[in-house]
Amino acid sequence: MSPMDGKTALVTGASAGIGRAIAKRFADDGARVYITGRRADELEAAAKDIGPNAVPVPSDVSRAADLDRVIDVIRGDGRRLDVVVANAGLGDGSSLTDVTEEQFDHVFGVNTKGSLLTVQKALPLLAETASVILLGSTTIHQGVDRMGVYAASKAAVRSLGRTWAAELAPRGVRVNVITPGPIATPAIEGLADKFGMGTEDLHGALAAQVPLRRMGRPEEVAALAAFLAGPESSFITGAEHFVDGGQVQV
Repeated sequence: MSPMDGKTALVTGASAGIGRAIAKRFADDGARVYITGRRADELEAAAKDIGPNAVPVPSDVSRAADLDRVIDVIRGDGRRLDVVVANAGLGDGSSLTDVTEEQFDHVFGVNTKGSLLTVQKALPLLAETASVILLGSTTIHQGVDRMGVYAASKAAVRSLGRTWAAELAPRGVRVNVITPGPIATPAIEGLADKFGMGTEDLHGALAAQVPLRRMGRPEEVAALAAFLAGPESSFITGAEHFVDGGQVQV
């Protein structure tokens, strides 16, 4: 019997990177996984890669109506939600001097409001002892050049995680935050141009900041998500869990 047989999960931002790896791990472990992303073609490709247990629902987490539609699909399938992973996120790579109001609104709209709306809309479908997993960032613990707005949006997510852990505890619902360090994903590679570097140079610079001297893999984040989604983490809530090769702690 697989660890998540009969379970249902929602993973936002699952077209690529960490979200895709988490969704695939859940599906491989037996769960029915509803995945979201803004670009329908990329989401469909991800669903094919993940397998028959993946259900793609194109949507933008910063839009309440889109998330209502996602929940309607899950409800229409007669499903409850055992796991919700609010993963969808993006960065801007702009300094204090350069950041615009539009960039600020966009980053906070996806990262912070999107996390709030995802969990809020899922509440009616959350099963007893459900697990809610939010994605943070090591940038909230370090002053990283040109990542101020992104870090602030993720710091807000970490704060919300504490509050929601308290609010949902009476229902038996657990809320935890996974904080990845530098993980080799398309999103990280997209920052290379922002910093005027090649992808390999950026990977090298990021790896040099990590005690384990390498970039992390999306599958390593997914392994922690699988633990937090399952019964072996039943007495863990409100916590921040690092997958960063020791970057912040050492």
